[in-house]
Amino acid sequence: MDFHAGDTVMHWTYGLGTVIRLEKRLLLGREAKYYAVRIGDMTVWVPEDDHLRHRLRPPTSKAAFKRLLSTISKRGEPLPQDRHERKLMLVDMLKDGRAESLCQVIRRLMAYKLIKSLNDNDQATLRRVQTALLAEWGYCLAITPAEAQIQLHRMLEAAAV
Repeated sequence: MDFHAGDTVMHWTYGLGTVIRLEKRLLLGREAKYYAVRIGDMTVWVPEDDHLRHRLRPPTSKAAFKRLLSTISKRGEPLPQDRHERKLMLVDMLKDGRAESLCQVIRRLMAYKLIKSLNDNDQATLRRVQTALLAEWGYCLAITPAEAQIQLHRMLEAAAV
């Protein structure tokens, strides 16, 4: 994958951002290339290595994102009751950085919330994943994140019925 300054990208953890530059940095005595990505008011340094495709990706296309949204209204599969097992499962689901994984995590956490209240980690994960999805949603469909949030809540309500 080759990104350039000015490219809009999705970071696997922090969401939608813009590549501001590519530079060489010295870490542990080794020089490596890093992408500097501006996400909100912070800059994240992403190494250009074999794992880059899991850490950074281009935003989903408009057509693919529209297809993906149809899955949000479906009921999510159950999550483990054990909080440690659930946390590990959610982290593992998000490792690929795909928009589909963001949707699956939201669906599954919302389905779990119907059965049992979310703990602090579950709530933090849900907020972080929703923020990332809403930013990509707004970018892909040229709407505001607030409009995307309204649509997301409608879809999640439909799934809860």
